[in-house]
Amino acid sequence: MLKQRIITALILLPVALAGFFLLNGGDFALFIGFVVTLGAWEWARLAGLMAQGLRMAYAAVVAGALMLLYLMPDLAPWVLGASVIWWGLATWLVLTYPRSSELWSSAACRLLIGLLVLLPAWQGLVLLKHWPLGNWLILAVMVLVWAADIGAYFSGRAFGKRKLAPQVSPGKSWEGVYGGLLVSLLITLGVALSRDWSIGQILLGLMGAAVVVMASVIGDLTESMFKRRSGIKDSSNLLPGHGGVLDRIDSLTAAIPLFAVLLWAAEWGVM
Repeated sequence: MLKQRIITALILLPVALAGFFLLNGGDFALFIGFVVTLGAWEWARLAGLMAQGLRMAYAAVVAGALMLLYLMPDLAPWVLGASVIWWGLATWLVLTYPRSSELWSSAACRLLIGLLVLLPAWQGLVLLKHWPLGNWLILAVMVLVWAADIGAYFSGRAFGKRKLAPQVSPGKSWEGVYGGLLVSLLITLGVALSRDWSIGQILLGLMGAAVVVMASVIGDLTESMFKRRSGIKDSSNLLPGHGGVLDRIDSLTAAIPLFAVLLWAAEWGVM
């Protein structure tokens, strides 16, 4: 298993980095759209669609929606606004699971939720890419999430006692969340000091980073909740040793749109 994980990572990492940072415009949107469409194919299974034809049809619907969003960029504020509302609701659903599952048990509801998870993540990345600091902003949100994941893993293993959401993901602890948050905030502070931010900017940056990290936790828990409801361990086996695409991007699906909204509101993204 470890050998598989390493081989897959060595193959995918350069492809992902090249796609994120070397492609621009329509090529970038198409690259991210391909990843999101694969995620949609996986999400259809979480929604209860087992037939390949139905899963591919849902992926095609998502791909069509992405094309529409690309052709109609004025829809971006609405898509990101819907994302903010969704992830607020998702927080409540995770905290009240399994009781909350009665509200989204139908396949139609879960398919609709898939749109709220996947489309804003694509929209957020495309928006970030268009800003002058696009590549750096994309790198920033990824580093925040990855650092939080790594910090949470080691902190949880060393100090984890209080379960974060035992009904959803028994292995996660509050101590892990705190450790991951601390690592991300220290990185944010280091960037702020290196760029000579004012005190006000530092405080806003730290608060924004905290929001993004907590959103990433909810993104992770939300996919875990749907997998648990469906009795599925991994979203697919597309990535040997790593599970599926959704298993790799679940945290980012929540973090990216929230990150874009915060930067848009603060007008930092166009500086």
